[in-house]
Amino acid sequence: MTARTTARARARATAVSALLGSSLLLVPLAGTAAAHPAAAPPPAASAPRAGGFDATALERALAEVPDGDVSAALIRVGGKGSWSGSAGVRDLRTGAPALPHARFRAGSTTKVVTAAVVLQLVAEKRVALDAPVSRYLPDLLPPSFTEPPTVRHLLTYTSGLRPGASLGSTTEEMYAHRFETLTPQEVVAASVAQGPAHDPGERQEYGNIHYTVLGMLIEAVTGDSYEHQAAVRVFRPLRMRHTGFPGGPDPRIHGPHHRAYADIGGRTTDVTEWNMSDRWAAGDMISTTADLERLVFGVFGGKVVPRSLLDEMFTVPDIDGATYGMALQRFVIDDREIWGKTGSRPGYHTVLGATRDLSRTVVYSVNARSAREDGFPLVQRFALPAFAD
Repeated sequence: MTARTTARARARATAVSALLGSSLLLVPLAGTAAAHPAAAPPPAASAPRAGGFDATALERALAEVPDGDVSAALIRVGGKGSWSGSAGVRDLRTGAPALPHARFRAGSTTKVVTAAVVLQLVAEKRVALDAPVSRYLPDLLPPSFTEPPTVRHLLTYTSGLRPGASLGSTTEEMYAHRFETLTPQEVVAASVAQGPAHDPGERQEYGNIHYTVLGMLIEAVTGDSYEHQAAVRVFRPLRMRHTGFPGGPDPRIHGPHHRAYADIGGRTTDVTEWNMSDRWAAGDMISTTADLERLVFGVFGGKVVPRSLLDEMFTVPDIDGATYGMALQRFVIDDREIWGKTGSRPGYHTVLGATRDLSRTVVYSVNARSAREDGFPLVQRFALPAFAD
């Protein structure tokens, strides 16, 4: 590797580390899984079409799956040139090969959908970006919030709301409560009871709480469920036929999917079945890589969010250290501006990213025991080659 190539790789690492630092349904399968399948099937990949990205690096990454961390990986690259590939196993016990069309927990990529629905309501003049959230949720905030955050503050993670109630901060802590239900209302009530962390617009602090409140706002304004609004406004128009939300606390992923694994008490444990309804509008979506690719092209291409509001979505607040617009985060690789979103749930790590002009897109889903830890090694393996010259 040349000194120039090494420097560029380090630049990519620095740029994407900022993205990863902020990001972050099924019948119970008892016990643990074997550490390795009996035999690893070879990776499957489409022939790359001209586009300049490093397909060889992506193929090499897939050839290493499964390994001690990753059990399966699905990747789609689009834009000027396209490529797709899959590798690994869908179940460590049986060694059955990974499914290119598998459904998975998409985690915080859900926020892109939530932001799109809110911006549609803005376009319809049913919501105003700079109106206080109390206009739409009058009983939400106690008197300690002398300056209520606006809808824009919620969309850009600058509301000042503190994190709400949770069932644990680590995968191991949460695992013991994985079939319990914590409603969005309980999450938000615990947040606002603490009072604001800072004045609205003062700091940008990524967190689920902003988008949980936005889910409540969507329901208050439309008189409809958040899940149905996401379906009729985003999933159906974009033909995202394999995307949706669990039925309330349903812990299962219905349809073809991979088993997910995490380290629990030093053992490789199946964590596929999990009630994640507390993540709701901030992170409870189930999808496929093909559907998330449709979401990227639909949102960035102005098919979901009206073009008149797209610039708002891609505007980072003028705050020291801010990197997020609305849902999406901005970063730069080799002087190329990329907008993306990660999603991390126990055993599932998801990334979607693209250039603003859609000349390059990438979506991946990786089943990894390290899914909720530092995601940079996974992005470095399975996403960065898509943006290499």
